[in-house]
Order: sequence, then structure tokens, then C-alpha cells
Amino acid sequence: MRIDVVTLFPDFIRDSAALGVVGRAQERGLLAVHGWNPRDYATDNYRRVDQRPFGGGPGMLMLAEPLGACLAAAKAADPAPARVIYLSPQGPRLTQAKVRELAALPRLVLLCGRYEGLDERFIEREVDEELSIGDYVLSGGELAAAVLVDAVGRLQEGALNHADSAAQDSFEDGLLDCPHYTRSEAAGTEGVPPVLLSGDHAAIARWRRQQSLGRTWLRRPDLLARASLGKADRALLAEFIAQWRAANPPRA
Repeated sequence: MRIDVVTLFPDFIRDSAALGVVGRAQERGLLAVHGWNPRDYATDNYRRVDQRPFGGGPGMLMLAEPLGACLAAAKAADPAPARVIYLSPQGPRLTQAKVRELAALPRLVLLCGRYEGLDERFIEREVDEELSIGDYVLSGGELAAAVLVDAVGRLQEGALNHADSAAQDSFEDGLLDCPHYTRSEAAGTEGVPPVLLSGDHAAIARWRRQQSLGRTWLRRPDLLARASLGKADRALLAEFIAQWRAANPPRA
């Protein structure tokens, strides 16, 4: 997969994409991330990329001309079709389902806004979709782009050392992941649920599923409300809720 990022800070994208799983995916030839700077396509001596908006008001908008030329160059760098995504707080929130959809595409072009954003005409003409990583505002789209590159890059086949790692992540089945406990010479097995030490794989699988359901009930009931639970899951969740309420009686 190839991801081109149009940004005033291509070094940030390059450096962040060189780390961890995404960096390993690039080393293995599973992913290629390229940065493109609109300043390189500005036509004046100052390499200007911003201008005041019509109607006045504070802030500047990114100029459409250098941005458009930069986007055209990025799209022309590879013959594979590319979906153009503008990282914007006005887009729908990124979800794991959307990440999986994007990870299956051959190419993405990510647009990182700065200042007050992009000219609306440019968005309507050039952008396929807008995406947000949360209901807050950043100084620019670079951090959001880095998030998307990481989320999509780690799903490329062969990027993770264990094939089942991604399938067991939070949100993959609409629920949060269960808690995990690591081996420690200092702590030993203190505080580790006995079932995880039992060697009974069926019991461990049941416990993990119940914990996933229960943790989602405790922390993200909105996710649980949208989940489609079978009879076995409902029974596990009811048992978890009863145990939790017994251990956490309401304060008088």
C-alpha cells in the first residue's frame, strides 16, 4: 500500500512513519509513505501557501493553487487510483471499521490542513472524504494523518509479527479488549486471575470474552448498545454484571 501525505511538515510524517510497526511494514515493503510539501509548488519568491479569507475575520486559509499543484503531483507519482482524504474536525470520526476499509485500498492521499483550513471550493473539487480523529481541534492535520497512517499500516498483511494480534484488538468485534497480564520476575503471579494460570484454554477463552463484554459495559456502554450479542454472550455479561455489583455495592 502507498500513502502520500500533503503537508507543510513532511519531515514529521517521515519520522513518525519510520517507527515501530509502521516502520517495520515499510522495511518489509508492505507500505510506502511519502510526504509532499505545498511550499515546493508555490510560484512566488516567498513560497506563500496562505491567504486571507473572503469576509474577513481572524486566521488564514491555505492557498488552493500550490495545494492543488502539490496534490496533482502526489496523485501522478503512482498509477494506482488514490482516495483523497482531508483530515478535518468536521469529518466523521475515524473508527476501526473505517480503518479496515481504508487498509484494503491500494493508495491513499492524505491532506493536512493548517491555519483555518482549506478553501471550501477546493474541498468540494478535490476531496473524496473528510475524517476526524476526535471532537477537538489540532494546530494542523499532521498528527491526525500520523494516526491514520499507523492504524492503516499495522493492518497490512505481514506488518504484525503475530497474525491474530489485529483480530484481538479493541473494536474489531465492536467491543473493548480484555485485560492482559505479563510475566514478571519481580511481581510473579500476584494479582493475576487464577484462570489464566490454569492451563484450561476453554476456561481462559470464556474468561477473556466475559472480561471484554464487561469492560465494554463499564467503560463504553455506547459500543455495547450497538453490539449484536448472542445468547451465550448475554449470559456471560449478566454474570459479570452480577459479580461486579456484588463487589461494588452502592454507597449509602
